[in-house]
This record gives sequence, C-alpha cells and structure tokens, in this order.
Amino acid sequence: MAAVLNKLTANQVKTAKGEQVLADGGGLHLQVTAKGARSWIFRYRWQGKRPELGLGAYPAVTLADARRRAELARAALAAIPPRDPKDVLRAEQVAPTFGIFVEDWLEANLNDFRNAKHRQQWRNTLATYAEPLHDLRVDAITTDHVLACLKPIWNTKRETASRVRGRIERILDAAKAKGLRSGENPALWRGHLSALLPNQKKTVKHHAAMPFPELPAFMTRLRDHPALSARALEFLILTCARSGEARGARWSEIDLEARLWVVPADRMKAGREHRVPLSEAAVGILKPLFENRISDYVFPAQGGKGCVSETALRKMLAGLYPGEASQHGFRSTFRDWAGETTSFPREVAEQALAHVVGDETERAYRRGDALEKRRLMMQAWADYCETTKVDV
Repeated sequence: MAAVLNKLTANQVKTAKGEQVLADGGGLHLQVTAKGARSWIFRYRWQGKRPELGLGAYPAVTLADARRRAELARAALAAIPPRDPKDVLRAEQVAPTFGIFVEDWLEANLNDFRNAKHRQQWRNTLATYAEPLHDLRVDAITTDHVLACLKPIWNTKRETASRVRGRIERILDAAKAKGLRSGENPALWRGHLSALLPNQKKTVKHHAAMPFPELPAFMTRLRDHPALSARALEFLILTCARSGEARGARWSEIDLEARLWVVPADRMKAGREHRVPLSEAAVGILKPLFENRISDYVFPAQGGKGCVSETALRKMLAGLYPGEASQHGFRSTFRDWAGETTSFPREVAEQALAHVVGDETERAYRRGDALEKRRLMMQAWADYCETTKVDV
C-alpha cells in the first residue's frame, strides 16, 4: 500500500506547539521542541540503519520546501543503485538563510575589516535593520524584501539606511558569486532602488564645539570638580582623544615615565595604533589615579566593572557649561586653537587628532608620526587650557 503523503497543512505547521513530532508522510516529519522551535527531518532506512536527515528549520524552510527535499530524498532511495539522500541533498546545495550566510561571510572575510569592532558593527547593523531578511533564503530575497528594511529608516536615519543598503548588496553579491542566487541584486542602487527611493541629500552634521576662548574658564571649573568623570573629561580634552578612546584607556597602554599613551589599533577608528604624547597636566591627572587604581581601566565605572560611561561625561559637560558643546567637539576646539593662534603645521595638528594625512603615496614617504613635534604642541595646548581667562 502506498504511503500517504502531505498529511500536514500550512496552518498546522505554523501553530504547532509543545514537544512533539508530526508526520507529513513518506518519511517527512516536523519536529517541535518544548520552546516551540520547529525543524524538518527525514527518516529512512539505509544499510540496515534508520538515520535521520535534517532538512532545515521552519519557517526558513517552508512546508513546500520540505516536501520538495523529501521527494528528492525518496527519489535517491528508489534509484538503481540506491543513493544516500544525505549525499544527494548536499550536492543540491540548498541556499542558506540570509542570517546564516551573513555569519559565514563575516567569518570568511575577517581581513576585510579594520578590526573586531568594525566587524561587530556590520553584524549589529544587519541584525537590527535587516532583521526581516534573516529567516529568508538568500535566493528568495526580492526587491520588496529589501525595501521593507529600508523604507522605515530612509528619511529618518539617512546615513544608517545607506549603510544598510550597501551591506545587504554586498552580502547578496557574495551569495550570487557562490552560485546561491541568480539575477539582479535587489539591493542595487543605480538603475534599481534609485528609481524606487528618494535621493538622500548629503548633510554634514558637525559636533557642537566650545569656542576655544571659553575653554580655559571651563577647564578651571572642571578641575575643581572631584568626580572621576571630571578627570576623564579633562584627560579627553588634554589629549584630543575621542570619547571611547579616552574612557576606555587602560593602564597597560600608558607609560607614565615616558609620558606616552599608546592606543592599540583595535580601539582606534582608523584601525591603526596611535601614540599620544602626554603633557604635564595629563600626567598630573594620571599619577594619583595610578596610585589608587582598582582596575586596569584608568577611568573605571562605579564598582570597577568596565569604564566610565559616555552618559557620565555628557552630564558632567552639561552641568558645567551652559552653551552647546559635545565631548567630540573638543577636537574641533583644539583644531581651531591650533590653526588660529599657533604656528604649528596643519599636518602635525591633524596627526594629533589621529587623522589620515595626505594620499597613499605621501604617507608611504612619511612613515613617522611626528611624535616629538606633537609633544611640543600638546604641551602648548595644555598650557593654554590652564591660562586664566574671565569666566563667560
């Protein structure tokens, strides 16, 4: 008697709950866990044994998909000579889901990223904004699927939306190169999504910066505050570091005797090690903290776990300065001071900010980082920060 096939309905599969195994017929079963996770298995006889072959997780693998794979497996068993269904389905190379392919691609392309932080940014961006794609097979993703990810953020988070689109495009290009999908990339911009989404006007958003004439008076108020977040903000200003670099500073990066802070490549935006000469004022902040250290972090959070938060610095700044300013804006304050009141070369000021200076050829000839010139500049900056000015 022929086996009864296609016993399950799409609704039964969708609503199945509780730990159980539901038979669709012909060896195909839906396995349901106690937590509600569902996956397809194919049970068969092979060389005196009864193995189980996994056909994929639901809903990434639909009922129709599972039946098609089960049919391929039965055909392999009925062939002359019989073939192991496992080998047949592996040869078919069923396209993985977008989420699985992203992880595989990230692992296989480690060298494409500046550092581990950059790779994690890719992962987080796609996990957050391309979430509707994650359970779809890469060969099933269409333009409508991509638009569903982009439209909610296209006009409100322009830079993020543009970045998400580009990353989806790159992932799907890689899937096509591996033979896992065909046709035009649904995330392609020119000649495709450009006709469906409005153009984004490039807007330059500047961080609010304190005018440098107001800085000395602010530094006086900051030095008088006893909080550790005040010391972290003061150190950030004196070193012209980015917030994350300063807050995350570790004692293992600092040589007080040499008056040098070496920020490792994996903590730098450009992915390159950055040497920071420490002024007398910066060393003066660090010495008492080193003597009373409770963590490898120079500016530990309360309790000693992790470093002081971005919020703590933001609140400190807001409480001491009534105007518009941001932690990152102090880098602009420094740049304005250097350009308008000193004779230090522009290139030295840019290197103090860890900016890339010159084109690739120019950088190849200039291999140094002007450390001693920057040491003079950072001491001059610290001296300016300590000058007496009328409070405004």
